[in-house]
Amino acid sequence: MIDHISVGVSDLERSAAFYEATLATLGLTRLVTRPRMVGFGKVYPEFWINLREGMMPIASESGVHICLRAKTTGDVDAFHAAALASGGASDGAPGIRPHDRVRYYAAFVTDPDGNRIEAVTFPRE
Repeated sequence: MIDHISVGVSDLERSAAFYEATLATLGLTRLVTRPRMVGFGKVYPEFWINLREGMMPIASESGVHICLRAKTTGDVDAFHAAALASGGASDGAPGIRPHDRVRYYAAFVTDPDGNRIEAVTFPRE
């Protein structure tokens, strides 16, 4: 249903480095580099970062987040670790999230601007 998404960033190079390391754990690579945007994906750019000079940090209470699918719990763990090592912050450590209808394994991070990104997988065990 969704073809691609984009997030605003205040420093394109800093954010490109953050996302290059973090998204690599999910199999996404930098595919397009333009003066004010960078696109990541597996075959075509599915995840874009767009330079928004003067952008204020995103408020944690905004409620907006983007969830990306991971293949394994190890990929979720690697996503979280790469985000922290690349200037992001934890917004929920990797772990099982049991809910009424579904059990999933996820981690939440914020990028250097406060964009909230989740990695999720649905383990069978």
